[in-house]
Amino acid sequence: MNISNNGNLKLAVQKKGRLTDKSIELLKLCGIDIENYAERLVVSSSSFPLDLLLLRDDDIPEYVQDGVADAGIVGENVIVEKKAKVETLQKLGFGKCKIMLAAPENFRFEILQDINNKTIATSYPNILQTFLDENNLKAKTIEISGSVEIAPALGVADLICDIVSTGTTLMMNKLKKSFTVYESQAVLVCSDLILKDEKKNEILTELLRRIRSVLTARSSKYLMMNVPIDALEKIEKLIPSIKSPTIVPLADPNMVAVHAVIPSDLLWKIVDQLKQEGASGILLLPIENMIL
Repeated sequence: MNISNNGNLKLAVQKKGRLTDKSIELLKLCGIDIENYAERLVVSSSSFPLDLLLLRDDDIPEYVQDGVADAGIVGENVIVEKKAKVETLQKLGFGKCKIMLAAPENFRFEILQDINNKTIATSYPNILQTFLDENNLKAKTIEISGSVEIAPALGVADLICDIVSTGTTLMMNKLKKSFTVYESQAVLVCSDLILKDEKKNEILTELLRRIRSVLTARSSKYLMMNVPIDALEKIEKLIPSIKSPTIVPLADPNMVAVHAVIPSDLLWKIVDQLKQEGASGILLLPIENMIL
């Protein structure tokens, strides 16, 4: 199948790893059907003009930069490490992690200056060097492609600089995490070359609109509750919704139903106040998409 000139948007995503399932889930929430992708390198959507390129995450920035892929979903850390010339369109809110310095449990590590003149093993030499330069630190960097956490035990390095999520791997190797070097999450990026292709630019704009709709919905909830009419003004002040709440008459002339879209975590901060003002039958529902 020749997809090079079919007019579809070429979107690169990680073939296998921590971003794969979340990337596919996001696309499906955007109404983009992706089927049977597990063992394939290229998959075309049946519901949207998009071809999915499944690649190693380290290769995605270069593919996008060179225009082989029009856009990509990849971790910020990979883009920065590769020094890729791509444009970041949207932070996606998943794949969050930290690149941190970690040292053996018996290593005295209280201030950053404790790493001066030490040796640090890492898979992110560019990110680490930038951190060292910004903090006027002097340390020797050793680049290791994998299993960085074992370097101190082998006597290869004094410390490591690596991705940390839960910290379990560090504890298993008797390492303690300390200072954060870089914070990352998945982002949608594109090539500057796509700006020269009007059709693909339109497809990318529509994809971005759908993604932002999903992200807005994820950070919001649909609130429904019954409220005494005489408490309506006070309750409206408690729920700063995205737009004015909907007020629906009920069979009881002294009550109304209030419907509003609110930030996901707001209810738990105001639920007691709502109840004190007479709100009842409070429901908080998920929203799949929201187009503003």
